[in-house]
Amino acid sequence: MTQPRILVTGATGRVGGAVVTRLHAAGVPVRALVRGEADFPVGVQAVRGDLGDPPSLDTALEGVDSVFLVWPFLSAEGASDVIDAIGKRARRVVYLSSAGVGSEEGEPGEAITMFHTELERLVEASGLEWTVLRPTGFASNTLGWAQEVRTTGVVRAPLAGLARPLIHESDIAAVAAQALTTDALLGARPLLTGRELITQERQAELIGEAIGRPVRFEEVTLDEAVEQMKAAGYPAELVEAVLPAQAQMLHKPEPVNDEVERITGIPARSFREWAVDHAADFR
Repeated sequence: MTQPRILVTGATGRVGGAVVTRLHAAGVPVRALVRGEADFPVGVQAVRGDLGDPPSLDTALEGVDSVFLVWPFLSAEGASDVIDAIGKRARRVVYLSSAGVGSEEGEPGEAITMFHTELERLVEASGLEWTVLRPTGFASNTLGWAQEVRTTGVVRAPLAGLARPLIHESDIAAVAAQALTTDALLGARPLLTGRELITQERQAELIGEAIGRPVRFEEVTLDEAVEQMKAAGYPAELVEAVLPAQAQMLHKPEPVNDEVERITGIPARSFREWAVDHAADFR
């Protein structure tokens, strides 16, 4: 099988960036879709384009075999045109979805689950070879605590006892690389989880251990958290979806599995490892 040229969308984000890094390190020709200036290792081709403007993707898709698709919007509006554009040039798409699409109740909230469900439907009906990745919560979401940790050493957030199997972006990238460069995951929808359930309070402690000074978790009410998120600029529909869904996980936590190890041959990284890898972000 000849090496494909792969287009990575969301290439400046945590997961997309990790996919670019892994593919490039493996010697796979990789192209990064960007909307502005961005730095990548020598050999990674950055091409401008915007998923919100499908005609702008023509140059980025030229000569591409496979696409790693990260959808950056909170609705599926315009997604069919993007997938049509991909289908005219590429033969394979790997879509970064959410564990909530495959859950009984939907997580992390209807607003997000609905657009992921629609994107999955469009991908599967596209005629392309496809894989859908369904990860649990990203460990990198805790980077939202970074400023508080740096300035106060305190994380003020709701649901101290909420335990989740947060997944390292490098583990998602490792699975994505398998899906993009081999046929092992064609037509699959693997549920990808971190190694173990870790409460938010313990996550803060592990970040403290990684940076060499204590980090304390101070629990706030859900109402306070709603106001904090809105003040930080999060869309109201996202806030109103995510927090109640997270509260439900107190009583029905996400599952933990070994899919990362089964697919890649290497166990999923722990949250402790993630905290060490990202210690500089919190110092």
